[in-house]
Amino acid sequence: MPFDVLAPDAAIDRNPAWRAHIEATRDVAEATLEDLEWADGYLFGSPTRYGNVTAQFKQFVDTTGGPWSRGKLSDKPVAGFTSARNPHGRQETTLLAMYNVFHHWGCLLVPPGYTDPTVYAAGGNPYGVSTVAAQEGVVAPEILEAMRYLARRVTCVSRNG
Repeated sequence: MPFDVLAPDAAIDRNPAWRAHIEATRDVAEATLEDLEWADGYLFGSPTRYGNVTAQFKQFVDTTGGPWSRGKLSDKPVAGFTSARNPHGRQETTLLAMYNVFHHWGCLLVPPGYTDPTVYAAGGNPYGVSTVAAQEGVVAPEILEAMRYLARRVTCVSRNG
């Protein structure tokens, strides 16, 4: 289900990186409601916007009423990740806001907690993986390792469930 870009073209055109991103990702497949139904677990990510998820994330979530009401989203393991422009950009509140949805769906939250050294190396966020957004779009190796760890946790719960 394609979702429109919510920012006006004038705002996007003032930031060449935004315009380049939109052009480069036009053909990227987007998650569908059917994907949520067949998946055994979820890893969701959203950049931080004022300590909350993005409007685009919320727009997608707001379409899940059908599968949710049929019980198709419940009992699945889920975790989240986020980024912000600065170290105090409210990454933790973004993850907690994201998790409100998963509580309603009846998912099984699988946060990293303080269960592995990779969590500490990535900044020590027990709620999910978070990072300060890189200017060049390069993700630090410790963040990638923390994501791998979180994905393993979600997968293990999915397989054992």
